[in-house]
Amino acid sequence: MNDVEIRRPKVKDAEKLNELFRIVITDTFAKEGIGSKLEDIEDEIETKRAYLESDLESHSEQRYFLIAVDGDRIMGSIEYGPASELISKSTNDALKNLCEVGTVFVHPDYQKIGVGNLLLKSMYLALKDRGVEEFCLDSGYRIAQKIWEKKFGTPDYLLKDYWGKGFDHMIWRIKIKDAIKWSQSY
Repeated sequence: MNDVEIRRPKVKDAEKLNELFRIVITDTFAKEGIGSKLEDIEDEIETKRAYLESDLESHSEQRYFLIAVDGDRIMGSIEYGPASELISKSTNDALKNLCEVGTVFVHPDYQKIGVGNLLLKSMYLALKDRGVEEFCLDSGYRIAQKIWEKKFGTPDYLLKDYWGKGFDHMIWRIKIKDAIKWSQSY
């Protein structure tokens, strides 16, 4: 982990980042037992590709990515942008003015060694530097939900069976100062 660099993506990173999105999303769907939902996989990949394009074209005004790199290999990503329509609708617009942290992806070869935590800590500081006091985060993936519950506690919103029987969606509202304090414990 000593050689990990956290930085903003460059245009030349787009192809490798899009490859990372495909690898992580396909792997996640398989681990969740929904790997046969090929159209959903492609939709998710396309959404992340569009987010990255929005960041690069707007020079981080619309979306803001950070990536973890080891030499020329992209290990992971994280981004923030406007709260999604799903979050806004599901919370009766209570969170629509917050930024949403998402695209917290770590390549399967680098999972469970602290890359995700490093990306999160870097994003908290980036948000704080921009004057952001709180953000929201959501997940429909059961594996990720366990991670977020461990870090942030019980979700503020639970959408029971949102994605089908046994597939809930969870949404958290998080204060930056709390996230920074929690991050010091991991």
